[in-house]
Amino acid sequence: MEIQYVIINFLILVAILVIAGRKTVKRIFGTRRERIIKELEEADEINNSPLPVFSEEEIPLDDELPSEIELERRAADKKLAALKAFQDRELREIHSRMTVKVKDELMEHLSGKVKELFLTEPYHSKIREKEERTVDEILSLIKLTPGDMAYLKHHEVLYVTLMSAFPLDKKLVDKVDKATTELLDTVGGKTSLWVKEDPDFIGGLRLRIGDTVYDGTVSEELYHFKRRLNREPLTSDDAVTEITEDFLKTAANYAPAINIYQLGRVLTVSDGICWMDGLADIMYGEVIEFECGDRGMVLDIQPDRIGCVIFGEYEHIESGSKVRRVGRIASVPVGDTLLGRVIDPRGNPIDGEGHLHFTEKRPIEVSAPAILDRAPVDTPLLTGIKAIDALVPIGKGQRELIIGDRQTGKTAIAIDTIINQKGKNTICVYVAIGQKESLISEIKENLEKHDAMEYTVIVSASASESAALQYIAPFAGTAVAEHFMYEGRDVLIIYDDLSKHAVAYRELSLLLHRPSGREAYPGDIFYLHSRLLERSAHLSEKLGGGSITALPVIETLAGDISAYIPTNVISITDGQIFLDSELFNEGQRPAVNVGLSVSRVGGSAQYKLMKQISGTLRTKLAQYRELQDFTQFGTDIDDVTKKTLDSGARLTATLRQGRYQPLDSWKQSLILFAVSENLTGSLSLDDGIYEKGLFTFFENEQKELTDILKTGNKMSAETAEKVKAAITEYTERCCDGNFTGA
Repeated sequence: MEIQYVIINFLILVAILVIAGRKTVKRIFGTRRERIIKELEEADEINNSPLPVFSEEEIPLDDELPSEIELERRAADKKLAALKAFQDRELREIHSRMTVKVKDELMEHLSGKVKELFLTEPYHSKIREKEERTVDEILSLIKLTPGDMAYLKHHEVLYVTLMSAFPLDKKLVDKVDKATTELLDTVGGKTSLWVKEDPDFIGGLRLRIGDTVYDGTVSEELYHFKRRLNREPLTSDDAVTEITEDFLKTAANYAPAINIYQLGRVLTVSDGICWMDGLADIMYGEVIEFECGDRGMVLDIQPDRIGCVIFGEYEHIESGSKVRRVGRIASVPVGDTLLGRVIDPRGNPIDGEGHLHFTEKRPIEVSAPAILDRAPVDTPLLTGIKAIDALVPIGKGQRELIIGDRQTGKTAIAIDTIINQKGKNTICVYVAIGQKESLISEIKENLEKHDAMEYTVIVSASASESAALQYIAPFAGTAVAEHFMYEGRDVLIIYDDLSKHAVAYRELSLLLHRPSGREAYPGDIFYLHSRLLERSAHLSEKLGGGSITALPVIETLAGDISAYIPTNVISITDGQIFLDSELFNEGQRPAVNVGLSVSRVGGSAQYKLMKQISGTLRTKLAQYRELQDFTQFGTDIDDVTKKTLDSGARLTATLRQGRYQPLDSWKQSLILFAVSENLTGSLSLDDGIYEKGLFTFFENEQKELTDILKTGNKMSAETAEKVKAAITEYTERCCDGNFTGA
């Protein structure tokens, strides 16, 4: 009869709680819906503000466009991009505030209901009956940690605290006292037992020995429930009601599960840096959680205190508040579900496209592959850019630096390279460090326009984010890339840019009171980037043969590549693509300075056809540059010099290439072969009409030769003569006014 009475009472109580919970949830969602609809309408009004927009038909070519109209158009485009980024950010913040508020109110509601549940009979009695079993389970788990042992070397007494929601039986207190005393007797230490009550525990009890906590309370179950709740999307009233019902059933059938963790205490907080004591067993790079729910990462461990950086805002963290170990190194979600998404360095989606479903996480910092785990870099990774694929070839697994002044096209090269990976079975990861949100939004839009987002992940730590998030962003992006590499896939990762990353780390180091060195950078700034870039590699076949190709970006000042950070990264990478501001201003885009650009992998990562054709290009360009400087003095020049200058000028014009126009390798080889062999006659190459027509001519009328070129193999003497004859035929047609396919 007593069991039946308990079951009937339980069912009645659960029914009442579910009905009350549903009403509360509907009230919460009702008000939130009204508020978000209003805010969305306001955001639409912002987007509908009048702007001077031009259609493509109304805008002539750039070289024919009056300067005032061009400037107005560019200003309008920038304003529109900024407004779109602002709107996206506002919508994300609205959604984030709504979700957090709903979950907080739901947790407050559940906590109140659980307290009511355990204060009623027979549940109050049932939870009290389990106290002895909880004590036994805790005592079976207790042990001294290395931190406790270190503390006892300097102090004779280790403090032990026993806390519960209700007054404990003296027999249980004595049992705990005896067990802890015997534990410390083994190492020659003493205990000081404190017994306290805290109604906020709701039920169960908690034992703390030094920094280590053995928690078997209902409030701890609520904490873990909230963490699970934060990982799940709240899409409807029904979803929240189901979560509520499941938790209330679990609470009604409560059986203590002992959770073990360590607690510390906040000493000071300022400028995004927190100093703590306790947590003697914590590791570098480990995640900690503050009492208010915010999180951080340990970056400094000293004998008397621990320094950590705080992710996001830190206004809610106060001195004296508790901080706990989460129990894992900082990690980020990985997997195919990230493709096409924009995430922050913690793995949270920030593109407004809904919840990110993932099943696996990966630590942001791991050891780089060993030398014996690597294979030679022998497969080309094509950028689709003639000046790079011909003169500074990049291989899969290589680290090629893109370096140059501000506004010289560094990001443009990176984005074009991503677009060129379409259909090549290469995953791309773009890491934006300290960039404007409007720029990141524009990059995403352009990648979507060229169907490149379907194989791309964007990890964004914008300029408005904290230095801590900018610091971990490239490590998080590398963790995402490594997941695909160890699956045997090829990955391209772009760090844009590591100059801002170094500045963010310098800021954190100075706030952590580390001694500054050259240009105020910390002594381990070289190690910072070397341990990051060394993780890019071509794995051996034994490990799957996957690869990560890294294109780090570094910004220089006035072309000074001998500055501290540029020289550091140059010495780490396998070559650099130097973009010259003078070339850029002259209209040579991409503005690759052939003299200062180099690939240490070289022809090993180049198709044999391209290697055959581009072998003499670097020398010709160098001669052209030297003669061009010499002829500026106005001296008389002979016919041979004129011919060399003309050939160099035509080659330079051929290397010009517009944005978002990557070329296949055979097309690059064909046009460079035509120019290097002086087969283009006197036709202009500046407008690109000749080369487009040449490609169409070969595809339509020289299919056999086109198929040979597409193999990428070295041309035989016979094939080379046939290709020359075909190019000459097309050039003659152009001279006659018949621009085939142009």
